[in-house]
Parts: sequence; structure tokens; C-alpha cells
Amino acid sequence: MDWRPSATLETLRERARIYQKIRAFFATRDFLEVDTPLLSATTNTDANIASIEASNLGQSLFLQTSPEFAMKRLLAAGSGSIYQICHAFRAGEHGGRHRPEFTLLEWYRTGFDYQRLMDEMEQLIDCLSDQENHFQRVRYRDLLLDQTGIDIACIELPELRIRCEGLLRDTDASRFDFDQCLDLLIALVVAPAMQGYVFVYDYPLSQAALARVSKRDPEVAERFELFCDGLELANGFSELTDAKLQGERFQADNRQREDKELPRYPIDQHLLAALENGLPECAGVALGLDRLLMVLLGLDSIDQVMSFSD
Repeated sequence: MDWRPSATLETLRERARIYQKIRAFFATRDFLEVDTPLLSATTNTDANIASIEASNLGQSLFLQTSPEFAMKRLLAAGSGSIYQICHAFRAGEHGGRHRPEFTLLEWYRTGFDYQRLMDEMEQLIDCLSDQENHFQRVRYRDLLLDQTGIDIACIELPELRIRCEGLLRDTDASRFDFDQCLDLLIALVVAPAMQGYVFVYDYPLSQAALARVSKRDPEVAERFELFCDGLELANGFSELTDAKLQGERFQADNRQREDKELPRYPIDQHLLAALENGLPECAGVALGLDRLLMVLLGLDSIDQVMSFSD
């Protein structure tokens, strides 16, 4: 049995150095570093995310898929801008770029929208990489149209399924919904063609999750993702502050989970109460630290940046 670390000691020293730089970066910007529980009685209802369940004295609990809900409760309590480095968990994740347990850097900047948060992400990555990088920004609709010829604003689901099968040979898309088709195209057609750092923004409203509806275009959400050479690194939003709308989205998630024969997840009433009390205007992002370390250190497997892979 091989008991040794999956990462080299040199890599682990680099990881520690980058953590120090992250903390220094946020300290100079007057952020508060916070720590929230890993276990909760509720979890993310998103049908595309599978939580890992635990139990204690007969109570069903979940390992966090992200610290987002707890951090928003802190924001509503008046914390100001906050960040956290923590572990997160998702079931069914395994491979060269995925692990069921991984590390997130998550932060929320009060007074920012998603465009200004992208600016701050660029500053952080430049700081961590000790160089000035080139970043592209492209709207989701424009990117898909350029790479696949599909305009999501004027295509219906039957045609999208046909186009999806044409671009992805040996793929049966007959049971995919609209967003499943789009996710597949982004993952297998669009992302592999990306070069360097690319922000994709203004996602379809159906993929808004916890994001605010765009003030300029009611058909899109103020959401972005950051990729590097096709590897997804981060997911960010101008945060939704409307408790009623957020509750409706959670309920819609659970209906979708039922349609897909997935278990319904309990809705976080503490979060909704915090939103009702008042969440300040803010933007937030979850950055996969393990993947970013792969990019910064030129490594091709997530196991190479983790202390132990099993």
C-alpha cells in the first residue's frame, strides 16, 4: 500500500505560499476572513449538484457543496466584505479534474456587481501568478453562436437536440432538456477550444441559480464563469437579494429534481430569512483552488496538488 502523499512536498510548499498570498491580498482590501460549518441540515437544491449525506443521532445532515448560504447569512448580519478558504463536497465527482472533496476560495464583495468582481478576480490571479495575464470576456450567447452556430435566443428544444447530436457524434440527446443540451455543448465543444483565461458571462436566465436578473437584458442572469484553457475555475454572480424570488427558485429546483427522479432537498429557511431581513448589494464567486493550483503550477491532475488522493 502506498501511504505517501499524492503531491510532492515542493508542491505542498507552493500551495502554502499561495494561501499566504491570498490572505495578504484580501487583508489589503479590508475583507474579513470567516469560517462557517461544513455540516448543515440543508443543502443546495440545484438538480445538477449531488450532495453527500451524513447523520448524527438520527438527524440527516449534509456536507456543504459550498459555504455560500452561511456566508450570505453573515452578509445580512452586517459583516461587510468576506472571504473563506474551505473544503467542499459533492457526490459522484472523480477523475483528473474532479474529487468528491475539494478546496474553494469563496468571497463576497459588498457594493460590487459581477463585472467589477471579474476585475478583482483578474487582480488576484495576476498577484498569485506573479505576472500580468491576458483575460478575455465573452457573452455566453455570442460564444455559443461563434463556436457552434447555435443562437440560443431563437432555437427551440427539438432543433437544439438535433444540432447537439450533429456536433457530438454517438450522443443521444432525445431526453435532454434545453439546459442539459447547452451544458453538454459548452463542456465538449466550446470549452476545449478555449485558450488562456476566458470569462463567459450573461448566462441564460434558466441557469441563473442564485444570480440577479440582468438590468440590461431580462433574458439573462448576471452570472459568469472563468475558464483557463477550457478548465472551469470559478462561478460568480451579482447576488440575488429577493427572498421571495429565491424561494421560488428553490421550489423550482426541487420540482426539477423530482422530474429527474432525484431526491428533494430541504430548503434553507435560514437563508431566506436572512434575505428577507436584507442582503446588501454584492457580488460573490467560488473559485476552485485545487484547479487554480493546477494552472499556476503547470500540473495536469488534481491529485498532484492535493496532500492525499485517497
